[in-house]
Amino acid sequence: MLANPASGRLAAVLRSIQSGTSPLGAAAHSPNVIASGARGRRGMSLATNPAAQPLMLYTAGTPNGRKVSIMLEELKAMYGLDYDVHPINLGANEQKEPWFLALNPNGRIPALVDRNRKDFVVFESAAILLYLAQRYDTQRKFGFEPSEDEYSRMIQWMFFAHGGIGPMQGQLNHFARFAPVDIPYAKARYLDETKRLYGVLDIRLSDRDWLAGPDNGTYSIADMNALPWVFGHQFGGIETLDEWLNVKAWVERCSQRPAVRAGLQVP
Repeated sequence: MLANPASGRLAAVLRSIQSGTSPLGAAAHSPNVIASGARGRRGMSLATNPAAQPLMLYTAGTPNGRKVSIMLEELKAMYGLDYDVHPINLGANEQKEPWFLALNPNGRIPALVDRNRKDFVVFESAAILLYLAQRYDTQRKFGFEPSEDEYSRMIQWMFFAHGGIGPMQGQLNHFARFAPVDIPYAKARYLDETKRLYGVLDIRLSDRDWLAGPDNGTYSIADMNALPWVFGHQFGGIETLDEWLNVKAWVERCSQRPAVRAGLQVP
């Protein structure tokens, strides 16, 4: 069988991470890396014992990036898990450089390197949330056991946001803020669709506090996956959430969590 050149390049990059000879390996010692701070000692789990190495997050100040930084802040507060941050300069297309494409061939942030598992790489924001929940949320504080129905409901709402709110609001942001020409039809289309999706969230939250979980719901990665997009509603021209009072109250509940506030400030 012929060797996969991409796999060879990735292996070489990961070897250089460990040796400190690549931008990734040097990142932990470079001025571009933001240390996550002192390790919290409350609620240490087997998954995050004192010998654990900090995870490495490659990210930027976008909703997709901040989904992951919120989860990492929650894990730090709950278990003491440390992480480092390497900010990616999207304006300079750093995410298209060969060293980053070895992490994520799609050239998008965020990407996570798990130094505790032989530099295992995860990309796609929702996939990272699921990975962190599986590997590090040992007490299932932010999710559910896969055998439970609520796990399926959590996944459904994650896919709803990942395939709906994110892409539609992302297009709204593009045509409202970055398109080189004004296209009223495109702006109206994506504005209307984003509002429709907010309406779906509003229905879901009409008799509960959180997107998944029994009774009034349980705060989980389903909420983390949707929140940063809705939190940034003004960027695309949705001035207030007054049209969706249940969504507005949900955003306020989420924002009361210290880990959410910290995660929204990364990088």
